[in-house]
Amino acid sequence: MRYTGPKVRLSRRAGIPLTRKAVRYFEQRPYPPGEHGRKTNRRQTGDYGLRLMEKQKLRWYYDVSERQMRRYWDMALRSSGRSGAELVVLLETRLASLVLRSGLAPSIYAARQYIAHGHITVDGRKVDIPSYLVRPGQVVAVREKSRRMQPFVAASEGTYADDRIAPYLDVDHADLRFTLFSRPLREQVAVPVDEQLVVEFYSR
Repeated sequence: MRYTGPKVRLSRRAGIPLTRKAVRYFEQRPYPPGEHGRKTNRRQTGDYGLRLMEKQKLRWYYDVSERQMRRYWDMALRSSGRSGAELVVLLETRLASLVLRSGLAPSIYAARQYIAHGHITVDGRKVDIPSYLVRPGQVVAVREKSRRMQPFVAASEGTYADDRIAPYLDVDHADLRFTLFSRPLREQVAVPVDEQLVVEFYSR
């Protein structure tokens, strides 16, 4: 089941800001949530706890359920590359992830909502599945009739864009579209997670 509670709370549990909005809140309260949050020492967490938390951080960062995570892990195991790197690349090429990474949405949660509500097309066809895996060469865009909505007007002005565009994306903010022109490499994906610990968690 996907987490639907307060998003900043997740960042405080993970020990890192998982969204742009969480950065400011996390700086004010960089300790776990709850009554005993200030007294919690993350360094005392055991090996299992460390691996579990790293897996949870990856799940929360991409907003996927445990069932989805297991499915991506199975796909990563069947690939010819390193399992951990393949897992991250699969998560990164989800439609919701790329809509966020391209600067068309302010958060992964907004990206998921835009897709589910039918505002996004892939190669000119409406796709309302956030987990859709985008292939190199495919063009993702905002539907013509959705472009006057305030969030997309802001996106066209580059409001949600990162300082540096991901090297595997060709983005045209003014036209509200982007192309995935190559499969991401693990070192190109800015995810604050040690995927080797995730591999060890699932391989135990």
